[in-house]
Amino acid sequence: MTIIAQLKARWEDATHPFLVHPTRNLYFSDVLSDDAIDLSAIESGDVVALIGDFEPQSIAALLRLIEKEAIIVPLTKDTHAQHPYFFEQAGVNKVICDGVVSSIGKRISHPLTDTLREKRHAGLVLYSTGTTGKPKAILHDFTRFLRRFETPRPTLRTLSFLLFDHIGGLNTLLHTLYNKGVVVTPTARTVDAVLKTCAEHRVEVLPTTPTFLRMMLMSGKVPNDVPDCLRIITYGTERMDQPTLNELCALLPNVDFRQTFGMSELGIVRVKSEARDSLYMRIGGEGVETKVEDGVLKIRSEHRMLGYLNAESPFDSDGWYDTKDVVEEHDGYYKVVGRQTEVINVGGQKFMASEVESVAMELNGIEFSRVEVKNNPITGQHIELIVQTSSSDFNVYQARKELAQRLPSHMQPSALRVQALEVSHRFKRK
Repeated sequence: MTIIAQLKARWEDATHPFLVHPTRNLYFSDVLSDDAIDLSAIESGDVVALIGDFEPQSIAALLRLIEKEAIIVPLTKDTHAQHPYFFEQAGVNKVICDGVVSSIGKRISHPLTDTLREKRHAGLVLYSTGTTGKPKAILHDFTRFLRRFETPRPTLRTLSFLLFDHIGGLNTLLHTLYNKGVVVTPTARTVDAVLKTCAEHRVEVLPTTPTFLRMMLMSGKVPNDVPDCLRIITYGTERMDQPTLNELCALLPNVDFRQTFGMSELGIVRVKSEARDSLYMRIGGEGVETKVEDGVLKIRSEHRMLGYLNAESPFDSDGWYDTKDVVEEHDGYYKVVGRQTEVINVGGQKFMASEVESVAMELNGIEFSRVEVKNNPITGQHIELIVQTSSSDFNVYQARKELAQRLPSHMQPSALRVQALEVSHRFKRK
């Protein structure tokens, strides 16, 4: 049964839209009749870059492209400067932007995409964030990817905060579609717009990032402007700091905070937080196994990608994926404390940047913090601390004095600078 047929059977008696959008609501019946984009030029096996967002036209096109067995590369306009690279690495031969289909070259053969073409399966290409080099093109069998949504599960009114090119954003959309829920698109991804949208449309679930939650706290709108309809806030895509989580839990006692964890290479994994104020989580779900070796988390998943289109496979001979995440473990729960690449060695004493950043976030007036590692001819390395502050009269001397009292000598920054820290379009600190 095709995706359209599956969803049509589930939605045939529904009277509500599955997408609430500032321009118009989208009912499932609209997908069947939506002719805003002429897809007649798209053939099975074409690699199609779909540049859009969680709006009616893009979502209708996404579902119809799956039906056409295309290999879909969802992108946003925010990454426009990288599009030529993305097109080349995925072998894109068709582009859809602003409702127009364009051909940009011939179909390119690749062992992984050819496998999908032989099976007549749809494909999904996502890109790694590229924090340690060029982004990798991650290929999933989209037809197989969708099977995990076939089991009915509860759903709540959910804001579409995570982006169109993000596995978490697609998971929100597909989970809602398969379970007759409602996705609400904000007018903008700002604190004001998000909270206003949640209130106007009685949103129950806000999936977001630790950086955005910190921005909510900085805005002064928590708790007074957080609507009482909001039941769950999920956070992921980057490491959360304990001071921020503690403050949120205290200010919003009726909201359940849940950590998410996932990598595009592994598909969606199920996560259960130990408690609303805990950074420890249990990772698992159907077909997912975990283990820790030398303090580093490894995961094996039946829902993993087919492979990279532009890099060697990261899986070992037994199918395990090295997440590079350094974790603490107790009773089957894991807490991510940093990445292997973030281990700092000062005079033989090893620690994580997150340990210093978390302490810094507890100081009055500090909104964000980031550790920079520098080479040192005597100790091997030393650290410097950059902080974003809430006032122009922030006392650097006092902050350094407090850090000296709270941190052992090898973890103390040799310099402390005040400057604004950049936030990416995915609301992650750079």
